[in-house]
Formats: sequence, structure tokens, C-alpha cells
Amino acid sequence: MGKWLKFSVKDEDTLIRGFLASLMEKGVVQGIIAPSILPSMGNAAQSLITNPKMLENAKPLAPVMAVSTAKILSQITRLSPLDKPVAVLLRPCELRAATELVKLKQAHFDNLLLISMDCAGTYSVKTYTALAGDGEDPQQRIQKAWQGEEDDQIRPVCLTCEWSIPEHCDIIIARHGLGVDQFGLIAGTEKGETALEALSGGDPWEGGETDREAAVAKWNETKIAARDTHFEALKGQVAGIENLLKTYSSCINCHNCMTVCPICFCKECFFNSAVFEFDANRFMDWSQARGGLRLPSDTLLFHLGRMNHMATSCVACGMCQDACPNDIPVAEIFKMVGFNAQARFEYVAGRSLDEPVPLTQFREDELHEIGGE
Repeated sequence: MGKWLKFSVKDEDTLIRGFLASLMEKGVVQGIIAPSILPSMGNAAQSLITNPKMLENAKPLAPVMAVSTAKILSQITRLSPLDKPVAVLLRPCELRAATELVKLKQAHFDNLLLISMDCAGTYSVKTYTALAGDGEDPQQRIQKAWQGEEDDQIRPVCLTCEWSIPEHCDIIIARHGLGVDQFGLIAGTEKGETALEALSGGDPWEGGETDREAAVAKWNETKIAARDTHFEALKGQVAGIENLLKTYSSCINCHNCMTVCPICFCKECFFNSAVFEFDANRFMDWSQARGGLRLPSDTLLFHLGRMNHMATSCVACGMCQDACPNDIPVAEIFKMVGFNAQARFEYVAGRSLDEPVPLTQFREDELHEIGGE
């Protein structure tokens, strides 16, 4: 059991900001990637901070994801790992997506101090800015979820997320197993223990492992039940080609869902290639053959192709649904498809660096019912 500390404070952000500043001042890290309040005060976006004074604007636990931090880490470290140590705050789905990208050789964890947190959910950027604009603190509002109250403003995939507790990171900012005005810091690695030495204060969290395990089990039981209920309803909504066409009828082929997805990293995407460039007369031929042609064309093909491409690596972060201009439940559909696809391979995307991504390895004992002996 590593270092477990607990704190009794109402403002977690202030203490976490102080901890991050100590990490920089004591030379444990030379930079911090964490959400910061933008000048407009209406949103919090990830920032790379190298001046401890700039941490005054940091909002480490802001319940919003403007862009997946996994995508940011890929942008920064894909070509080469960082030379200098940097701490990075990620929500569990972002941590899993980043883990998946490392396995796919699209990012590096070298010199990163990975800090994740128990997550009660997040708001879309639109909802977060609206709440802030109305004078409501989204971070205070999210406390209702910790106390078991429903909040229909939380993103749909968060309401049914069964992976909201981080694993395989250096430090966990913990809520499960503690009182309403308490939170904990757990070192998951030797690197995490060293980092916690930079923090003064806190009490030893005696019995924390037992208390936390029971609280997490209860939380996950509720989330899994909500997930299964939602899956049943969603199956009836999208089953069959007619229902799929209806569900995706408002798709405008903007590809926003693909652009924000942390797992979609191909530099030359099939759906943006010359394969879909046609002579004008081809469109007339297709229309005359059917009597009419829906434009833009191939919208459903795009979504089915994307599902087929990355379902085994989907972490259900929900970024795709946030980015859809027409509120198509793409994240909810992808979560269900990804869950079933990964179950066939006994795999959970981003659960561990030691689990190879399906279809990147050959196993003699899998899928015999499909391919025969």
C-alpha cells in the first residue's frame, strides 16, 4: 500500500493548486498541464503552465473537458517524449485514452507525472459556460452527484460511466471512501510517493483501502445498472438499418466527431481521401437510378466505418457527442458498440499498458465461432 493522505477542506482546488506549485518550486516537475480559467471566465481549458504564478488561474478539478487531454498529450509527445518532467491532470477516460495512444505508438508517458481523479462526471462546454454565465459554479453543482443526487445536466455518457475511478497512474485525487468535505491523495507508484513529499499537511488515511474499496464497489454497481438500462433502451432506438438511418438522419458529414476523438489519429483518413471524390455525372447517375439522392452522401457509411475502425479502443469519453452540432447520440452508440466489441476480446480499452490492443496481436484461441477451427 502506497502513501495515502486525507484532507478536510471545502476548496479542493486551492490545495491542489498549492500542491502543483510545490512540485514546480521544489523541482519535482518543470511544467503542469491542467485546466485553467480563460480570460473570458466562461470556460476552463487545458494549459501547459511553466510559471508557478500562472497556477493562480488553474482550475484543476473543473468538471469540463474542452478537448481530451489524451489528444493534447499525443500532439505534444507523439514525435518524441518530453525531456523535462511535467505533471498532467487527466480524468479517468482521458487517462485510458492516453494509455491506448501510448500502446498505439501515438504518445509517450516518459517524464510525465500522471495525476488522475475520482470523477462524478463532467458538463459539456456549452453547459459549463451557460452555468458559469448564470452565476452558478459548476464545480459546486457537481457536488450533488457525489451526494447521490441526479443532475440531468451532466453529459449522458458520464451518467452511465463504469470506469470513473482511475487506475495505473502516479497519484489519485480520491473522493470515494471519505466524507462530503474530505478528499484524499493516493500515491500509486514510487514516482507518486516522491511527488507527495512536496506537499505539507494532510493526515494519514488509516483504513483508506478498505473504506475506498467498499465505496467504489457501491458507486460502480449503480453506474453499471444505469449503463445496462440505457443499453437496452438504446438497442431499441438504433436496431436495424431503418432505425440507424433515422438516428443519423441529421448528420451533415462535418466529421467533428472524428476530429475531436482522441483515438482517431490517422494522418490520411479514408473518409477524407480521393475515394470519395466523384465526377459530377456520377451523382446524377445515382440520383436517376433511385429517383433521388440524399446529400451529403455516405453519412451512415462514415459512422459505420469509424465504428469498425476504432470500437476496440473507444473509451467512451463522450467528446464526439459534445462536438456534434445536431445532438446525435454518437457517444452513447459508440459506448455500446465499443463495450460489446471489447467484450468479445476480453479487453477494456486503456485499462493497462500491458494489454495489447485487439487486432494488433494474433491469438489462436479466439473467435473460433466466427472463423471456424
